[in-house]
Order: sequence, then structure tokens, then C-alpha cells
Amino acid sequence: MPHFEHKVVVVTGASSGIGRALVLALAAQRPRLVLAARDAARLAEVAQACRAAGAQALVVPTDVTEPEQCRGLVDRTIAEYGAIDALVNNAGVGMIHRFDETTDLGKFEQLMRVNYLGYVYATFHALPHLKRSRGLIVAVSSLTGLAGVPTRTGYAASKHAVIGFFDSLRIELLDSGVGVTIVCPDFVVSEVHRRAFGPDGQPLGRTQMDESKVMSAEICARLMVRAMENRERLAVLSARGRVARWVRLVAPGLIDRLAHRVVRTGR
Repeated sequence: MPHFEHKVVVVTGASSGIGRALVLALAAQRPRLVLAARDAARLAEVAQACRAAGAQALVVPTDVTEPEQCRGLVDRTIAEYGAIDALVNNAGVGMIHRFDETTDLGKFEQLMRVNYLGYVYATFHALPHLKRSRGLIVAVSSLTGLAGVPTRTGYAASKHAVIGFFDSLRIELLDSGVGVTIVCPDFVVSEVHRRAFGPDGQPLGRTQMDESKVMSAEICARLMVRAMENRERLAVLSARGRVARWVRLVAPGLIDRLAHRVVRTGR
């Protein structure tokens, strides 16, 4: 039997990018999916594709920065399916600019509200149900949650916060049967880069990456599904990310230079 067959899986940020690819990758296992994001029309399109692949799919338009909307997401899930077996915290926004070029500091607060607090709110409301199912919490962080990356200061701060929160929560839940998996993708082809804030707080509308040289959202999703099935503690999804974690312990300056080069070249 497929691991997630008939399981109730809630995914935030499911309308595009990694979230969309993830629910489509899961759909073949015939789970009961709950798709959350702000864009109801795009969610409906994704839900239709999931149903065509064999899954049940419930659309719940949600702004994760609003605690009551996160409560509503959980309440609607329980009303429809009666349980939550996995919560995938994936909604996110990005930034791409040097800190000393910033003209709108308000976007730093928005990054924390979406990328960090949105995960906290959804997890808070889902946790009682996850305890009953001895389920799984997934937090999508980033390699920038493990090490600093130039032009991503606010984004890296939010992803560091995600890792600190869920590492701590994992310990609190040791005796509950609830698993916590933190996922750290490398650069992934995703709309988040085009929607990333520039120094004036406006979306860039373009990507600075060479997308032919970075991981596709579909490959990222397949690796995430495997990590979820194995209830991995930390899933670093690229070889260079796994190597860099250890090299940073002995040669942090080298990793700084490599990060600088990667951002400069866009791959």
C-alpha cells in the first residue's frame, strides 16, 4: 500500500512552485489532500489535476499570516476528513537584494509573517489532531536556513527561524508520536524568485538565476515525498548543500566565498 494512501495531507502554498509539484507528486498515492494558498482560482486548477491523478482534493483558500484563517483551514479539514495525518508548511515569499540597498524595511516583517509565523500558526491549530494521528509535521526551510546567503538577508533570517522553531518543537514532541521533518531545498525553479521583493519592496517580476542549471520543482517534490515517507529529521536536497554543511565547520570562509559566487552567477 502506498505510504500516503487515504492519509489526510494539508499543504500550504499549494498553488504554485514546490507546493504545487508536491501535491501532484503525492496525488498518485491516492491521499486526501487539502490545498491551501491565497489564490483560489489557481488552487482549483491544481485540485483538478490532483483528482485526475487519483487523489481526493479539498481547496481551502488561506492567508497563513492570519491566525484565524489557519484555524479555519484546520477546522475545514477536520469537518471534511475527520483527521490530519501530515501538515506541510510550505507557503513562502522571497527577497533578492543587498541589505544596504533597502528602501522598504516593512518587507522584512512580511517575510517573517509569511515564512515563519505562518508555519507557527498552522502548526499550532493542527497539532492536537496530529497528536491523535501520531502524524507528521513538515517545515520547508532552505539552505539559507542553514547558512547565510548574500542578497537574501531577510529571507535567510526567516528560514533560520523555521529551523530553530521546529528543531525545538521536535524535542517537545518526543513522546507524542508526532514526527518533524525539516526540508532544505537548494535553488529550485519556482515563481518565488520572480515574486521576490526588490529593494523598494516591489516584486522583481524576473529571476536572476540560470534556471537550466538548478533543480526543478518536480525533482524537489519527489525528494520531499521520500523524506516524508521516511520521516527524516533533516532533508538537505542537494549534494552541494550536504557537503557545504560539513565544510562550513572547518572552512567557513570558503563557504562564504562559494555562496557569493553562486549568487553572482545565478546557479
